[in-house]
Amino acid sequence: MRKNIKLTAAAAATAALGLTACGTASDPGAKADSGGKADESKALVVAASPTPHADILNYVKDKLAKKEGLTLEVKEFTDYVLPNTATQQGQVDANFFQHKPYLDDFNKKNKTTIVPVVDVHLEPLGLYSKKVKDLKDIKAGQTIAVPNDTTNEGRALALLADNGLITLKDGAGTDAKLSDIADAKGLKFKELEAATLPRALNDVDAAVINGNYAIEADLKPAQDSLALEKAEGNPYANFLAVKEGNEDDARVQKLAKLLNSPEVKKYIEDKYDGSVVAAFGAEG
Repeated sequence: MRKNIKLTAAAAATAALGLTACGTASDPGAKADSGGKADESKALVVAASPTPHADILNYVKDKLAKKEGLTLEVKEFTDYVLPNTATQQGQVDANFFQHKPYLDDFNKKNKTTIVPVVDVHLEPLGLYSKKVKDLKDIKAGQTIAVPNDTTNEGRALALLADNGLITLKDGAGTDAKLSDIADAKGLKFKELEAATLPRALNDVDAAVINGNYAIEADLKPAQDSLALEKAEGNPYANFLAVKEGNEDDARVQKLAKLLNSPEVKKYIEDKYDGSVVAAFGAEG
């Protein structure tokens, strides 16, 4: 997962207005009766980042949903704010784009009540460079770009520390900042929006890039990275999420089951070849 592209106020308002215009009684968030039960015959509308989230959802939509009696609609977003606000406001039914540390931070800052439903995949964060070929070639005086959002910056610094490039202060956690670096070993750092990091590779010596943005930039994390996050015990699995209270919507439960199916696990393995990793076990 990656931090949002900063929208101008006008752009955010326009996008929000476009979503609101769809929030009629027959659209996302509509209820079948006064008891508040969702109408299972209505499409489940899910907000998602294009890659790999929407790709995975569209695979489910095209290959698996019909046999479960699920009608699925996928709405793509390129930022990290509107999917959560649209879910909170009922303009979409669910979203699929984020990990738990990001969601916890978002809920706290925005007083939203979005909750995870089921883990689906991990996009390993990686260190990339167009100027050096190996970790040992990164030297004092060089500049490394990192994501500038709270959760992904901490994640990036942990990756650098795990690979011996920096030392973090004792107690530095998932929200570590540059000020939490105990020993930078002569390295310099540049904070940038996560979505812009692939384009920054020509201007810095290396950059820590989220998996989905690496894929969109035609980088192959399993092959092109100098260092890559390990999947085991990783807290950054991306999941299907809904507004609290909607977890038991039958349509949500059907989608959750399909997203954790053997077919989806195989799809992830075949399509992404280690660049995206299933975050669940599946028995076929």
